[in-house]
Amino acid sequence: MKLPSKTIERLSQYRRVLINVYSPTKQYVYSHEMANMLHNKPEQVRRDLMMIGYTTTLKKGYDIKELINHITEILDANESVKVAIFGMGNLGKAITNYFIRKREKLKIVAAFDVDPDKINKVISGIRCYHIEEMKNIIKKENIAIAILTLPIEKAKEVTDQLVHAGVRGILNYTSKPLYVPDYVYLEEYDMITSLEKLAYYVKISG
Repeated sequence: MKLPSKTIERLSQYRRVLINVYSPTKQYVYSHEMANMLHNKPEQVRRDLMMIGYTTTLKKGYDIKELINHITEILDANESVKVAIFGMGNLGKAITNYFIRKREKLKIVAAFDVDPDKINKVISGIRCYHIEEMKNIIKKENIAIAILTLPIEKAKEVTDQLVHAGVRGILNYTSKPLYVPDYVYLEEYDMITSLEKLAYYVKISG
């Protein structure tokens, strides 16, 4: 099932809030409750769940545990997807510390850098390799996703090497726009642009 990227984003958010809200005393949820938790609309929640073939006739709402399992079947691969971090500065370490063990089917297995003080060290529970070793390590570990938190001037060069090494997904935290072949999925997050957008709305609201 190939879903629109925005739908995938919302499904991930639904699962996260459902996991947080589920308890022995809270086993069912209404679409308007999910919408309120995510600043969304109940109609959008219902459309998304219908798109993945999930509906309910229960007056008490959706079965939370059942819905979590259904979304998990849609989003998660059968086997763990392996991830590598490129650039173990403050941001790279923060992402690793936050993400490690958060998702059973997504596993950070390696980090890469050029700093001699980091090479062959275990940082945030992950072994850090020299970036020149990426091709061998990607093949050995069967790494499918790369997270880029390295200096902007290195982003394009490293991305080209990742594509040739067989990585199929790249999450770009640098502010450098990247270009990859159609068979590689690219997700770009520009923190500066996001902050500037927030600053603009703060300015016009004041």
